[in-house]
Amino acid sequence: MSGHKGGPTLVRRPRHALAERPFIVIWEATRACPLACLHCRAEAQPERDAGELDGMDARHLMDQIAAFGRPSPLFVITGGDPFQRPDLNDLVAYGSSLGLRVAVSPSGTPTLTRANLTAVRDAGAVALSLSLDGSTAERHDAFRGVDGVFDWTLDGWRTARALGLKVQINTTVTRAALPDLADIAALVKREGAMLWSGFVLVPTGRGADLDAPTPHEIEDVLHFLYDCGSVIATKTTEGHHFRRVALQRAILTRHCQTPQLGPLYRQLADRAHELGFFEGEGRAVRRPPMDVSSGRGFVFVSHTGEVHPSGFLPVTAGNVKHHPLAEIYRGSALFTTLRDPALLRGACGRCEFNSVCGGSRSRAYGVTGDVLAADPWCAYEPGSFPHQDDLRELVP
Repeated sequence: MSGHKGGPTLVRRPRHALAERPFIVIWEATRACPLACLHCRAEAQPERDAGELDGMDARHLMDQIAAFGRPSPLFVITGGDPFQRPDLNDLVAYGSSLGLRVAVSPSGTPTLTRANLTAVRDAGAVALSLSLDGSTAERHDAFRGVDGVFDWTLDGWRTARALGLKVQINTTVTRAALPDLADIAALVKREGAMLWSGFVLVPTGRGADLDAPTPHEIEDVLHFLYDCGSVIATKTTEGHHFRRVALQRAILTRHCQTPQLGPLYRQLADRAHELGFFEGEGRAVRRPPMDVSSGRGFVFVSHTGEVHPSGFLPVTAGNVKHHPLAEIYRGSALFTTLRDPALLRGACGRCEFNSVCGGSRSRAYGVTGDVLAADPWCAYEPGSFPHQDDLRELVP
């Protein structure tokens, strides 16, 4: 999707048809994890579940992912803490042998050692994602429920980069985290990362008990993340309206206008300037957000093999033990429904951005019980953007 003919790409789309194969497959290898994170969708447990996919099941899953064809979907092994599986390195090696791009998403625990990180790299992993929910040990460890997690995470982050692994940093956007986001951005800039992802809270699992930001506060955060994208690569998870923001900001810049935002945006921007975040060398090219959503380019496989459109959308479309992943992804009623923006209801159904945004289906379900309902944490009023002619040029 271009800003204009020959212009810069504002929202990226995968080169292949998303109805045929996903851009990314995330597999919850285990729910075992020694942490007690306040937002955990998996409500992770200290011990592994006897019903987990075993090594043979996991290899069969990877065979199915490879069968989607080239370019293969990105395959992310997450948890819980995947380092709780003693066969992790063997599984990474098998996926890599199939030609999959394998990434690992461990927890910040004592397992995040140089030896373990070296082993997964040598097995073929190309990237690592880590969670950082506070700019200090006090803030981050309180969120993660265990002392020492901040230091383990920072050490693992530095080690992974030294080993040549790409590192993505994920930050959960809760009400408590809002004042700290500029400081976290500065930390990401200082330490270096392939990508900083703001995860807009979904009220599921333990996250249902957390104090959520208001829709207008989320809007301010999305615009702040957009600003940060001029310095560090940024994206969102379950914040699909970030794609709307990217389009709006590009059009407003074309008209030499600025968005009308709230006090949180000004607070975050002022703090970032105070920290010198926007000073010095920045990125030469902004990273446009990817047009991938639950069930449309994204698929999640649970520790027991259940297939979901997202790890935060606990509605199953089938199980890989009984049906091929491609059959579930391409033909299940749940996935095909989520790929049709014309079926969206409420504000998302009326919104002129719904073909590139569509709202968080996980949050709609978490709040209303309806996967097609409007995203309740979006502040945008459909039809209110002033430059509709420019928009029609950009949104098919």
